[in-house]
Amino acid sequence: MESVEGKTKPCTERPGSGRSALIQERDLVLLWFEKVSYLVEVIPGRKIGIHCGKPLAIDEWIGKEFGTKVVCEHGEGYLFKPTVEDLMMKASRESGIIYPKDAAFLMMKAGIGPGSKVLEIGTGSGSLTMALASAVRPNGCVWTFDRRLDLPQNAHKNVTRAGLGQHVVFCQRTSGEPIPEEGFDAVILDIPTPWEEVTVVKRALKGSGRLVSLNPTFNQIERMAEALRKEGFLLVESLELLEREILAREGKTRPVQRMVSHTEFLLFAVKPA
Repeated sequence: MESVEGKTKPCTERPGSGRSALIQERDLVLLWFEKVSYLVEVIPGRKIGIHCGKPLAIDEWIGKEFGTKVVCEHGEGYLFKPTVEDLMMKASRESGIIYPKDAAFLMMKAGIGPGSKVLEIGTGSGSLTMALASAVRPNGCVWTFDRRLDLPQNAHKNVTRAGLGQHVVFCQRTSGEPIPEEGFDAVILDIPTPWEEVTVVKRALKGSGRLVSLNPTFNQIERMAEALRKEGFLLVESLELLEREILAREGKTRPVQRMVSHTEFLLFAVKPA
C-alpha cells in the first residue's frame, strides 16, 4: 500500500483559500463567453488563446474583481470564479467522469459534508474526488484508491490545481486488499466489479455508514444489490438521474433537443451496527 504523495498528511484548510473577491496569482478563473468557456490558471507572463481574437494577457486580470468584463477583438467575455461543477467538467480526462448531477445527489444521499471521512474506490480522473474534497473541507478527508499507478497521477494534478490537495490522500491497491483505515462515514465505489469489494468496505465503514456504487449497466447493479443484501446491508435502493436543459425565453420557452441522459445507475445501501 503506497501513497502517491509518499506520506499521509493531515487534512487542513489552506488559510484564505478561495475567499478573495479579487483575482490573484495562481487563482483559477473561468473565462466565459456566450458559447465557449475556458478554465485558466492565473500565471504571470502567460497568454490564453481564445476563439474570438488575439490571445489575452493573463497579467491584466490580476487585481480585478471576479465578474469583470473582458473585451476582445470579436466579442466579450467575463472572468468568473469557477464552481465545483466547472472544475469537474473541465478536468483533464484519461477516463470517464462522474457528472455533477450524480455527484451532488449521491453526496446528499450519503450524508457527506464538512468533516466527513470518505473512502473512494476508483479514482479515475479525479472528477468525483474534487467534488468530495470540496464537500468535506475544512476538517474532513477523502481517501481515494485506484489499482493503477498511472491514472491517479492525472487525478492528483486535477485535485492539486483545484486547491483541494490537502483534503485528499491518494493510494494504490488491488481488488480485495484490506483498507489501511477504518471508521469511514461513507464509501463510493466506481469500479466495474464492486461486489468484489463488499466485504472489505463493510469492515472500513462505521455503523450506519453509507455506501454508494456507480455502474452503467443493469447487470452490474443487480449483482451488487444482491451482494450487499447477503452481507447484511439495509436500505438497498437504486435510481437514475436524467438532466434536461430548458431554454427559458419569453414566448418560446422549450426543452433543448439534446440532454444528459444515462450516465450511471446509483445504488445506495446502509451498514447496520
